[in-house]
Amino acid sequence: MYNPALPADGSPLSSAEMRSQLTGLKALIDAISSITAAMVDSTTTLPPGSSAGATVSVIGNTLHFTFELPQGETGATGPQGSQGEVSSMDLSNAIQTTSANTNTVAEAVITVSDPPQQMEVQAIADKLDELILALRRV
Repeated sequence: MYNPALPADGSPLSSAEMRSQLTGLKALIDAISSITAAMVDSTTTLPPGSSAGATVSVIGNTLHFTFELPQGETGATGPQGSQGEVSSMDLSNAIQTTSANTNTVAEAVITVSDPPQQMEVQAIADKLDELILALRRV
């Protein structure tokens, strides 16, 4: 069994005593369970200006945390904008990053033979060009 008072200051070293101390320390280390999980059991909001706090405990192989956190002070109220209004500039900028309406592009109704013929491939290329042009913002 480990005894933190041994060996006594100024005493001669004894191999049996040192072996006993090291064996005792190893037994203590082996008895420590490994932590396999952690969980927060609770978080409590404290009034502004309170000190924060945290506790941890070990139950089985799980660390259990509890936290006490102060609420922040109420800040100054910022400027309020008009709700529901968008400037013409904001609308224009937003539209520039979206695609144009593609409703005018009809579906491609093309039957392709095996192997495809030149005119079938050209019809697909033409339909793709039509879609690309419809998607562009001018």
